Amino acid sequence: MSVDDRPTLNAPDDDPFLWLEEIEGKQALDFVERQNQLTLQAFGGKAYEHDRDVLAAIYDRPDNIPYVSRRGSDLHNLWKDAANPRGLWRRTTLDEFRKAAPAWETLLDIDKLAAREGEDWLLSGIVTTPGNSRAILSLSRGGSDAVTLREFDMETKSFVADGFTLPEAKGGADWLDADTLLLSSAHGDGMATTSGYSRTVRLWRRGQPVEQAAVLFEAPVSDMAAYGHIDRMTPNRTIWFGRMLDFFNYSVAIGDQTGPISKIDLPTAIELQAHGDWLAFKPRADWSVAGQTHKADTVFGISLADLLAGGREFAVLFEPAPRRAVQGFFWAAGKLVLSILDELRPRFEICTPSAAGWSRETLPGLPQIGVVDVWPLDRHPSESNGDLLANVQDPLTPPSLLLLQRGVASPVVLKQAPKTFTADGLVVTQHEAISVDGERIPYVQTGPAKETGDAPVYMSAYGGFALAVKPYYNSSLGKLWLERGGTTVQANLRGGGEFGTRWHDAGRLAGKKLSHDDFAAVAVDLVRRGVTRAKRIAAQGGSNGGILITNMLVRYPERFGALFCTIPLVDMRRYTKLLAGASWIAEYGDPDKPEEWEWLKTYSAYHNVKASQPYPPILIATTRRDDRVHPGHARKMAAKLQAMGYEAWFYEPAAGGHGYGKDNRERAGFEVLGFRFLKEKIGWRDGEG
Repeated sequence: MSVDDRPTLNAPDDDPFLWLEEIEGKQALDFVERQNQLTLQAFGGKAYEHDRDVLAAIYDRPDNIPYVSRRGSDLHNLWKDAANPRGLWRRTTLDEFRKAAPAWETLLDIDKLAAREGEDWLLSGIVTTPGNSRAILSLSRGGSDAVTLREFDMETKSFVADGFTLPEAKGGADWLDADTLLLSSAHGDGMATTSGYSRTVRLWRRGQPVEQAAVLFEAPVSDMAAYGHIDRMTPNRTIWFGRMLDFFNYSVAIGDQTGPISKIDLPTAIELQAHGDWLAFKPRADWSVAGQTHKADTVFGISLADLLAGGREFAVLFEPAPRRAVQGFFWAAGKLVLSILDELRPRFEICTPSAAGWSRETLPGLPQIGVVDVWPLDRHPSESNGDLLANVQDPLTPPSLLLLQRGVASPVVLKQAPKTFTADGLVVTQHEAISVDGERIPYVQTGPAKETGDAPVYMSAYGGFALAVKPYYNSSLGKLWLERGGTTVQANLRGGGEFGTRWHDAGRLAGKKLSHDDFAAVAVDLVRRGVTRAKRIAAQGGSNGGILITNMLVRYPERFGALFCTIPLVDMRRYTKLLAGASWIAEYGDPDKPEEWEWLKTYSAYHNVKASQPYPPILIATTRRDDRVHPGHARKMAAKLQAMGYEAWFYEPAAGGHGYGKDNRERAGFEVLGFRFLKEKIGWRDGEG
C-alpha cells in the first residue's frame, strides 16, 4: 500500500477516527470503497476468482446435507445453492427424506421475494402455530440481526393480507394461539434496552395496532433483554417470563397471558430448561442448598410444582470434574438429554423423571471420538415423540446425519455429506501447550503425518462466552489449505466452555488477556515441536476472536507471519456504545468504571498500537450490515495502523450481517480473500507443503 493511500492522524479529538463509526457516512464509505479496491487489486485476480468459484461450488453442491426440523408431520429445510443463493424454504416427509433424491415442496422462494419487493431479503427465522398452518417469518436485510416480522399462510404459500406485520427491529414472537402473539421485540418507542434488544413482552392480538398491545412484562432499560416463552407441555400453556440481567444472569418467573404470577426461587447465574412439570437447571457458581454445597456446573432436576411450593429436594443429575463439563441440555418427550465433553470427548446421557425418581441411561450407538452434536427432530416439544438427530464428523471425515428414533433406537444414517477435499496422507492429532501460568491448553492439529519444521500453518480459536470450539469438518480449509499441503490448528482457549465455568471465568473480564496468552503459547508449542517456524504461522479469528487476533498483533507479533481479523471487536473503550456492545459487559467489563477499564485497556489493541514495532501484515475484514459488532471497530483499527505506517489491509462488503456473506458465493469470496492474503504473506505457494 502506498503512503498516499494511508489516512493521517490529524484530528484534534483523542480518537481521530471516530468518523469511521458513521456506518453510512459519505466520508466513511469513501474510505471503505477505496480500501476495498486496494485489497481486491492486491489479492484478487484470476487465482482468487478460481478459488472462490471452487469453494462456492462446494457450498452449492446438490448432495450437501439438507438439515431439517419437523413441524407436525413434515420436515422443513432452508436450502441455498447457485440457483437459489438467498434460499428456498421447503418441506417434505420423513419417508421421502430417506431417499437419495427427495421430492421437495417449496413454500417460499426468497430470491423471487427479494426481486419482487426490491429488498435484500434473507429468511432468518420461522415460528409456526401449534397446528403448523401459519408462520411468523423473520426477514433480514442483508443478514442483519434486526428483522421484519410477517405472517405467512403455509397452505396458500403466501403472506397473509392484513396479517401480523412488524417493521424492522431486533426480537421476535411466539404464537399463544392462532390470533394472538407473545411479542418480544425492540420495535416502538421505549421498547429497547441499551443493548438494543426487547425491553418488554407484549400480548398482541390480531387486528390490533402493535402500539395498543398490552405490556405483560418489562425489564429496566439497563438489562440486556426481556423475553417470553410459551410452554405447551402444560395444559394451560404456561408462559415463562425472563429478564436477561446480563449475558449470564437471568431472573425468571412463570405466569399466563395476564403476566407473571410466581418468581422462580433459584440463583440468577443459571441455565434452565422447563418441560411441563419438570425443571432442569445448571448454576454457574457453587450453590448451597438443603445443608449441602454443590460445585458450579452441577445439573439439578426437580418438579416445578414442588419448587413453587417451597420444596428444596433437588435430584443431582450430573456432577462436573475439572475437565468434564455439560455443554448443554434439552428435553424431548419427557426425557432430558445431557451433552457432555469429557477431556473433549463427546458423551450423551438421558435422564428420565417420574414420581419414583430419576432414571439414567447413555444415549446408544454414538461414537466417542470426533465431534457429535445431538438435538430434537421436532421444532415443537409438545409434538415430539422423542426422535433425535445427531451429526457426526471430524476434520477429515465429512458429516453424517443420524436419526435416533424415540432417543433409544440404534442410530440410522439419513444423509452423508460428500467428501469435498482429498485427505490422503493427512492425520488428526491432539496436543497441549503450556500457557504462561502453567495451565494446559489443548489444541487439535490436522495435516501431513511427517513434520518438516516449515509447515504453512493456519491457526484459529475463539476463547469467549463459554462457547466450546470443536474440530469440525471444514470444506474451505480442507480444499484450499490442507489439500494443498498445509496444516491447520484449532486451539481450545480459556474463555471458552470446553471445561465448564471455571474454564470460561479464567478467560473473561480481566482474564481475557490470559486467553490471548493461551493462543500465543500454542504458537510457541508448534515451533517447539518442530511443526513450523513463526513466520509460517497464519492466524485467523472473528468477533470475540477479533480481539484475540489484534492482541497477537500488538502483544505477540514475533510469533506470527500474518493475521486475518474478521467481524471484530477491537476498541474496548467504546465497545459498549456501539450497537449491541453493552450486552457483553459481563464478558469483558465496563470501560466506564475506572477499575474495570484498568484491565480492559490491557487488551484494547486499538489503544495499544505503538509505532516502529515488528508487526506482521494484517487483513481486517467486516461487513456493513453487521448490526451486532459495529463495523467501526474494524475500520478504525485498519485506519490507525495504516496511519502509523504498518501493512494493514481492509475489506468490507455491503452485506453479510455478523458473518461472511448473504449467500454461498459471497461467503466463499470473503474466505478466499483471507486465504490468498495469508498465503502470500507467510511465503507459501500452494502445493509446497
